[in-house]
Amino acid sequence: MKQLDIKNPFGAPVWHEEKVGSTMDESRRLAAEGAPHGTVISAGFQEAGRGRIRTRPWKGNAGESLAFTILLRFGSIEKIPAAFTLRAALALLLALEDFAPPLKGRILVKWPNDIMITLPSGRRKAAGILSESDGKTVYTGIGVNVAQSAFPPELQDKAVSIGSALKEYHVKAGVLNSFVLLEKILLRLHAENEDGSPAWKDRLEARLYRRGEEVCFFPGPAETTEELTGILQGVTPEGGLIILPKGKTEPESFITGELKLYE
Repeated sequence: MKQLDIKNPFGAPVWHEEKVGSTMDESRRLAAEGAPHGTVISAGFQEAGRGRIRTRPWKGNAGESLAFTILLRFGSIEKIPAAFTLRAALALLLALEDFAPPLKGRILVKWPNDIMITLPSGRRKAAGILSESDGKTVYTGIGVNVAQSAFPPELQDKAVSIGSALKEYHVKAGVLNSFVLLEKILLRLHAENEDGSPAWKDRLEARLYRRGEEVCFFPGPAETTEELTGILQGVTPEGGLIILPKGKTEPESFITGELKLYE
């Protein structure tokens, strides 16, 4: 494990391993050893990267993806910012625009933890976030498709990399440095979650995937088969998704569930 020479506004070290099982597991190990608030562990390749849904692990190609986890010590569950993962998603969206300015205004947050890019060929997932907590410390894992030019058959119509997105807009990407992107993400994460950045909810809703459109939503635990159709209206201050169900006059909010993916 080596320490990277990049700026971390949290004032903690940024570690890197070429290959790990999962950065989430490594982050928990570092926390147990007393690593300070804001410590980061990144990896060139994860053998067992996790996703929000266990049957959908995060897959990234060695040398073409950014995968890292940051540990944030809040001390108690009451001090963890409301809607933490959504606010992290907003920070990630802004950092991706900092990293690839031609994509500004074309990046969206898909509730609760995915980043989508609007392309001429449709909307595709470019990044994901997984947050876990023990009540005192939050472990936030972020994976970004940076330079992939191809994906497995099951992901070809669902995923995109930053490099491929730029290519679709006829922009020469050049060399995309994942560590440069990591630094930009850390700057945005700090600004959104520790500097008291205002109006996060309004800014996020302006970039919310499918807002104002009819959606199919699967409420409740992961892999549920129950479907709800309605108009996606926004999010609550606590991070819940607000939907006006079809045939009803009052909106409902949901803290768990999944939106059907549309192109």
